[in-house]
Amino acid sequence: MEIVYRTKGRGVERYRWRDAAKRMEALAAALEGLGVGRLDRVATLDWNTHWHYEAYFAVPMMGAVLHPVNIRLAPSEIAYVMRHAGDKVVITNIDFLKLVEAVAPNVPSLEAVVVVDAESHPDSVAGRPVYNYEDLIRHAGGYEWPELDEDQPAAMGYTSGTTGLPKGTYHSHKMIVLHTMSAAIHLATTWPGYRISSADTILHIVPMFHVYSWGLPYLAAMVGMKQVFPNKLDPAVLLRLIEEEGVTLTAGVPTILYMLLTHPDAEKRNLKGLTFISGGSALPRGLAELAARHGIRVFVGYGMTETAPVLTLALPPGHIREAEERWLDYALRTGWPVPLVQLRVVNPDTMEPVPRDGKTMGEIVVRAPWVTPEYYKDREKTEKAWRGGWFHTGDIAVWYPDGSIVIVDREKDVIKSGGEWISSTRLEDAISRHPCVAQVAVIGAYHPKWQERPIAVIVPRGEECREKLSTEEVRRFLMENFVERGEIPKWWLPDKVVVVDELPKTSVGKVNKRELRRLYGDALSQGGDGG
Repeated sequence: MEIVYRTKGRGVERYRWRDAAKRMEALAAALEGLGVGRLDRVATLDWNTHWHYEAYFAVPMMGAVLHPVNIRLAPSEIAYVMRHAGDKVVITNIDFLKLVEAVAPNVPSLEAVVVVDAESHPDSVAGRPVYNYEDLIRHAGGYEWPELDEDQPAAMGYTSGTTGLPKGTYHSHKMIVLHTMSAAIHLATTWPGYRISSADTILHIVPMFHVYSWGLPYLAAMVGMKQVFPNKLDPAVLLRLIEEEGVTLTAGVPTILYMLLTHPDAEKRNLKGLTFISGGSALPRGLAELAARHGIRVFVGYGMTETAPVLTLALPPGHIREAEERWLDYALRTGWPVPLVQLRVVNPDTMEPVPRDGKTMGEIVVRAPWVTPEYYKDREKTEKAWRGGWFHTGDIAVWYPDGSIVIVDREKDVIKSGGEWISSTRLEDAISRHPCVAQVAVIGAYHPKWQERPIAVIVPRGEECREKLSTEEVRRFLMENFVERGEIPKWWLPDKVVVVDELPKTSVGKVNKRELRRLYGDALSQGGDGG
C-alpha cells in the first residue's frame, strides 16, 4: 500500500505502509520517552498530513488516547477543549505553534510540544519544551505494542460548539474497529459503480480533526488502498492531486465540492471516475448535477461527532433495481443504515415511530456499537441525549417504506410557521436548481403573525445573476417548478431573498445558520405575506 503526502518544503513524496508502520512504532517509543502512559491524552493540531496519520495509529495502539483538536475553533475554545480533555502532549504543525503558545498557559496538564513540518523552532513555548517530530523518531528505540482492553478509550473529539461550549465524546478500540468494518462492508457490497476495494486511491479531504476524518483513514488502511494526504487544503492542489495520483474516492462537505467544481482549474483537470461522499449538511441537487457533468459520482453519508461518525449511506440495497435508473434520487437521500445500526424516526414526545410514508416528520434516534456512551464529564447532557434508551440526534427526517431516510432539518433549524414545520433543506434543494444560484441557505426569520417565515440567503452564480435573483423571481421559479408539480406547498415559499457575496461557515465548513439568523433574523419584523 502506497502513501502519498505533500510537505511545504519538499513537495509530493511517498512511502510504503511498512515504512509508515516503522515510523508509528518509533513515534510510540518517543511519546513514551516523553512520559505518555496508558490513557494519557495526546492532542493533535495539524492539517491532513502523513504525520497526523501516523499519530492516528501510534497514539491509540500504545494505550494513550488520541485527541484531534479542531484548528478552526476560537483560541478560547481550543484552550477549553484541551483543558477539559486534560491533554498531556500536543503534536502540532509549525503553522499552529503560535496558537499553542497562546493557549498553553490555560492548559495546566500540558507538559510537552512536538512540532512537525518545521525547519526550525524554538526550544520552548509557554514554559513547555518543544521537540522536533523527525528528530524524536530518528533517535527513538524499539517499541513493542502492549495488549489492550478493547473497551478502553482510543480516541476522543469535541462537537463544533455551535450551540454553546463544545461537548466531549470518546470512542473505544472496539467501537472504532466495528465502525470501520461496518462502513467497509456497506461500501464493498453496494452498486458496482460505487464499490470500494484495494484498487482504489483515496484523497483525504475531510479534515483529520473532524470526527477522525469520518473514519476514512482507518477504512483505507483496512481495505489496503493507496492514500493521498494533501497537507493544507488548497483547491488547486486538490484538483492536481486527483488527476496526477489517479484518485477514485474522496469525501467532504458540500462547500468543498462547490469550491472544487467552481475553481478555474476544474475545467482543465480530468475528474471522471471520481466518487465523492458528501456529508455534514444537505447536498443540493443542483450541485450534484454539476458534479455529474464533470464525471463525478456523488452520494450522501450521514453521522455525527457522537457516532464516530457514520450511521447511514445513500447507497440502496441491491434488490432495489430501479435505483440504477433513478440513481441521483437515491444518492441524495440521507440513506440506509449501515450494518449494526438500529435507527428509527420517531415522534420525540411519545417515542412512537412515525409512518414510513416519506412525508411525516420525526426525530432520528439511533443505537449502534460505536455511539459514544456519554458526553465526557457532562452527566446532564448525557441523560438528555440518551433519554428513553436511544441516542437523540436532534435531526428531523422522513422515513420511506424501503427503510431509507431523508433529513429535512436540524431540530434547531426547522422553520415553525403558524404551528407547522417547513423544511429548510428541501427549500434549499429546490432553490439550488435555479440557474443563477451558486449557493443558498434558508433560515427562519421572526414574523409577528406567523412566528417564523422562511427567507433565502443566496450567493449568485456570477455578477450577471445578482440583479436577477429578486424575491419575485425566486418565488416564480419555485411556483412553476415545484409548487405546481406538488413537490412543495405554496405556503413554504420564502418571503424574502437576500443576495450576498458568500455564506458564513462554521469551523468544519458547514453553512453557519446561527450567524445567518443573527444577521437576518429580523428581516421580516414588519411582517410579510406568509405565502
